[in-house]
Amino acid sequence: MIAALIVFAGLMGAAGVALAAAAAHAAPGQGLDAAAWLLLIHAAALPGIAANTPQTLGTTSAALVGAGFIAGCALFSGDVALKVLAGHRLFPMAAPTGGTILILSWLALAVFAVLALRGR
Repeated sequence: MIAALIVFAGLMGAAGVALAAAAAHAAPGQGLDAAAWLLLIHAAALPGIAANTPQTLGTTSAALVGAGFIAGCALFSGDVALKVLAGHRLFPMAAPTGGTILILSWLALAVFAVLALRGR
């Protein structure tokens, strides 16, 4: 699972750059910048999670946080991109659900770190 986080980081980074280009050229001001930004930020975070979290917080923690980043970005960015580029959404509340998953994943990372610190 940890190596898969790196694969998804590459895919999310590429998608983020593509959406940034679309935001600048094909659909300026329609929300693609936020979708691109979220993909790029979380694509950059995934290698850090994959490289450091298993040793410090455990492989399960890394997998859960990474999966949350991937799922949250897919829902949020996918929904925004579909709305702008195809005129429809993934499903009602997909973007807010993705955003909530991202927030919870970051909070889970913090909780796992606190638990690791307490266990020392």
